[in-house]
Amino acid sequence: MERGLSLSELAEAAGVAKSYLSTIERDIHSNPSVHVLDKIAVALNVSLNQLVQPDTSELKPDPSVVQEWYNLFQDALSCGISLKELKSIIEFRKWQVGQSENEEE
Repeated sequence: MERGLSLSELAEAAGVAKSYLSTIERDIHSNPSVHVLDKIAVALNVSLNQLVQPDTSELKPDPSVVQEWYNLFQDALSCGISLKELKSIIEFRKWQVGQSENEEE
């Protein structure tokens, strides 16, 4: 769901801390309260149901992109990168993004 708001703008409109929204966005905090979700929905001018269960009928992945990701994943596996290591790399990247967002504040 894209509304063109920055994280700061959404945080201000919803009355929720920017850092908290960032943890939700990066799936670090994966279970926000209904109260917080309702504030976000109001700020985005959508129903709570639309926020938590967006219409995915329009989100059909491009088959070439799916194939590209599949090939990349297969290449990583064939090079000896384990699933655990790949998850670790992803978590590290999420941490890096969080650090750069904190520096912008």
